Amino acid sequence: MLQVFGKNAVKAAIESRQAKVVYVPSRHSQGELVALAKARSIPVKIVRDDELDRIASTPNHQGYVASIDNIPLYSVNELIQDCKGKKYPTILLLDGIEDPQNFGAILRSADAFGVDGVIVKKHGEVPLNGTVAKVSTGAVHYVKVATVPNLTQAISKLQENGFWIVSSADQGASSYLDVDYRCPIGLVVGNEGKGISRLVLEHSDFIVKIPMHGHVNCLNASVATGILLANIVSSRL
Repeated sequence: MLQVFGKNAVKAAIESRQAKVVYVPSRHSQGELVALAKARSIPVKIVRDDELDRIASTPNHQGYVASIDNIPLYSVNELIQDCKGKKYPTILLLDGIEDPQNFGAILRSADAFGVDGVIVKKHGEVPLNGTVAKVSTGAVHYVKVATVPNLTQAISKLQENGFWIVSSADQGASSYLDVDYRCPIGLVVGNEGKGISRLVLEHSDFIVKIPMHGHVNCLNASVATGILLANIVSSRL
């Protein structure tokens, strides 16, 4: 079982019917989320704040915690199959994202911009945990995530199925604005410190950069992802 916490994350767990038990303090016992849980026949337990801290393993729960089954994971083949019949599918690949705040924010953007799936490495990436769920404001319940032992093999599989791989890196030869995204796209985003690995870059069809005009020479990974996804969506309209 996984504990998700924070009002928006717990609300999403209830609405998606993934919540098995909802925990709240007495001050929230007559609130909207309790009514929502009861309407879906999800048990609600009233507990003390210190007990909520213990269940969530953090005091940063806003007074809402839910127990859910572990978030389901998918295979790359399942993500590809789900894209069949879609005009311009987009799959996001993450290379070395270690910060749960970043991962959660990236999932939030992935949901907002209609990404068809996210691929992460089994090792060297932050796991799907309560903090990721909270920061994603519940997007973990709607965005399909696949884990793979090797990102380059996943890229090859996508390319075999008609996807063009676009990696974002400072050494990109082109601006992200100059690529035609009206095709199946696999977008690769890396850790803002280490960047995307050499092998992944070598397997990419395009390497693009986000032009910087200020004093800072790099963007947070989640901010870069949001910029790139927004452009992909708008360029397809």
